[in-house]
Amino acid sequence: MKIEILGIGCSKCKQLEANARKAVEEKNVKVDIIKITEMTDIIRYGVMSTPALAIDGHIKCSGRIASAEEIKTWL
Repeated sequence: MKIEILGIGCSKCKQLEANARKAVEEKNVKVDIIKITEMTDIIRYGVMSTPALAIDGHIKCSGRIASAEEIKTWL
């Protein structure tokens, strides 16, 4: 499984990444977490506002910080 954090590295992006890492740790699953910071790559996903989170290439949230609890439901 692959989680992608899409954003330019702002504090909201960092919080979303932290929440994703917490969710992965609590669910005890093997996941690769990758940061996508290039705007052209972010736009390819169809994301117009960051931060965004994708799991296996599918956008799960955009323009907001998903909680660790919410992310756990997607894993």
